[in-house]
Amino acid sequence: MFSVTILGSGSAGNCALVETPQTRLLVDGGLSARQIVLRLAQCGVNPLEIDGVLLTHEHGDHSGALDVWCKQFSTPIYCNRLTAEVLQRESSAQARKDWRLFITGSAFAIKDITVETFPVPHDAVEPVGFVLHHGDEALGVLTDLGVATKLVQERVRAAQTLLIETNHDEKLLQNDTKRPWSVKQRIMSRHGHLSNTAAAEVLADLLDGRLRRAVLGHLSRDCNSPELAVGTVRARLDARGGTAVEVLCAGQREISARLAVAAMCTV
Repeated sequence: MFSVTILGSGSAGNCALVETPQTRLLVDGGLSARQIVLRLAQCGVNPLEIDGVLLTHEHGDHSGALDVWCKQFSTPIYCNRLTAEVLQRESSAQARKDWRLFITGSAFAIKDITVETFPVPHDAVEPVGFVLHHGDEALGVLTDLGVATKLVQERVRAAQTLLIETNHDEKLLQNDTKRPWSVKQRIMSRHGHLSNTAAAEVLADLLDGRLRRAVLGHLSRDCNSPELAVGTVRARLDARGGTAVEVLCAGQREISARLAVAAMCTV
C-alpha cells in the first residue's frame, strides 16, 4: 500500500509521512523534532525506520526540526544544493547532516519510490515540488508557490492524490490588520502563496488527469479556515464536473488519517 499521512500542516510547521511496504519518507520537517517523533508514534512508526527527509525548501516551517532531528537520528536529507547551503550556514556546528543532493528537475529513487522534482515559484533560494511514484500510483506535493506554472501543472497531472496549499482567503488577507501591506503583497505575489481560489483553479484544470483526492494544507492561522478552503475548492470542482474528487483539509495540531494514494479510502 502506498499511503500518506499528514503529520501537521499550516503556517506554524509542515511535515508528512509517506509509506510503501519497503520505504518510509518524511516530506519536510517543519514541526519540532519532538512533535514529529510523537506523531510518528501515533502512526506506529519508529523514527529509526525513516529512510529519508525530502525538503521542498529551506524556510523554517519546512526545515526547523532538522538540527535537533539529526542529532538523534542519522536520517539522510534529500534537497538541492542551494537549499543545503543555506541550511548549512544556519545550522549549529554539532548538527551534522547526511546530505543527499539532487538537481532540481531530476528524478531519483529511494528504495521503491521514485522522486520526481520540479521548480516552483516562491521566495526561497531553490524551492521545489515533488511527485512521488510507486508502481502506477503517484502522490503530488505542491506547497509554497505563488502561481502554478504550466510546468508545475504538467508535472502534477500524474498525481492521484495531490497535497496542495490553500494558504489564504483573499478577502481575509486584504482585510487583515496584523500584516503590513508589503507582507500582503509578498504573499499575493507570484513568489508568495496560493490562495483558496488559485488552488481551486489549479485543481479544476487537473480534472482531465488522474486526480482522485486533493488534500489542502498550509492554511494561514489568521487569514483562512478549513471551512473556507474546502468550500471554495469544492464549489469550483463541482462546477467543473469534479464531484468525484475527494477534498480534505490537513490540520496543524493533529495528524490526518493514513490515506491510500490511489484509492478513495483510508488505511
